[in-house]
Amino acid sequence: MPVPRHVGFNALFLDPAASGGVDTYLRGLVPALVRAYPWLEVTIFTTRRGAAALRADGWGDFARLVRFPFDEGQRERRLAAEQVGIVGAALRHRVDLLHSLASTGPVWPVVPSVVTVHDVTFFHMRTFGRVTTAGMRAVVTGAARSADALIAGSAAARDENVAQLRIPADRFVVVPHGAGRLPTTDPTPAAELRVRLGLDGRRLALCVGAVRPHKNQGLLVDALPLLPDDVAVVLVGTHEAGAAELPERAARLGVADRLHMPGYLPDADVEGLWREAGCAVLPTRAEGFGLPVLEAMQRGVPVACSDIPVLHEVGAGAATYFAPDDPAAAAAAIVRALGDEAAAARGRERAAAFSWEASAHGTFAAYERALSSDEGSRDSRPR
Repeated sequence: MPVPRHVGFNALFLDPAASGGVDTYLRGLVPALVRAYPWLEVTIFTTRRGAAALRADGWGDFARLVRFPFDEGQRERRLAAEQVGIVGAALRHRVDLLHSLASTGPVWPVVPSVVTVHDVTFFHMRTFGRVTTAGMRAVVTGAARSADALIAGSAAARDENVAQLRIPADRFVVVPHGAGRLPTTDPTPAAELRVRLGLDGRRLALCVGAVRPHKNQGLLVDALPLLPDDVAVVLVGTHEAGAAELPERAARLGVADRLHMPGYLPDADVEGLWREAGCAVLPTRAEGFGLPVLEAMQRGVPVACSDIPVLHEVGAGAATYFAPDDPAAAAAAIVRALGDEAAAARGRERAAAFSWEASAHGTFAAYERALSSDEGSRDSRPR
């Protein structure tokens, strides 16, 4: 079986000022691949800010960083770079294989291609604007259909991807992620965080993730009046579509003082909040994996989350589940989870079953599978 010696990574999505789940995936997977396969040559194709951030974090010691002259948010430049520029760069740097980490990738990759399709939620739920959604549908579908191998982080994500993209299930390899970002050793002190964010002495239900319609944070606002008066909900993550409406909604319900939306926070602040949280809560309607569930569990924070297949797959019996359309059920689940030491212990055990090392081995198997795909079969796939 052919073995890759040089892998290029499509990280043109990287924006250190608003890092999310795909950034965590990059930062967990690539170093684990280098540890597991020390002879593997690694090239990262990324943005200006992405290259600067990775270099500052020491990635230049084990990877070649190739900087493209744009930053995330410049959509036209990213599209051109991803469809044309990265193909030329992959050829110039002689990579054996190009792994696109964020669902999008070149529709005509030329070199062997692996694409991780995290989810296609935006195909059937409002997440982006109309124009962005149409463009994303075209790029994700084209990249997936032309890839030599596809990766999904969960069986639930694979099944949804198959249904929406109309691609055979055997094109996918299910490779679970590791348990997210490891706890940092220098969190922001609790007293400083509570004063800066106005959290007083309340118990905290912490929700980590970009504020988007399908993430369903509005359910937590509706649940707030049903929670004890000493419980506050903290939404940490970049504010996207619909975020501005949530404080107004909380004000109408008379709970504005118990909803805190600090936006994107640096890792040290998030770590400090994890240590203060009485529980983590994830009300999402759809996910490709659900990293915040495992990140909470590995820190011993009890979890209340949506009763959807992917979160059962990840959290198993260690989480408390609620219907994502039922504020009363969400409030009851949060109350049960707050300070539940038995749930915290089950969560630590569950999180320990996931590792970036295991993810690296599964990913490398997908690389071998991609290289084993002959050129004729790749060229004949529907575009």
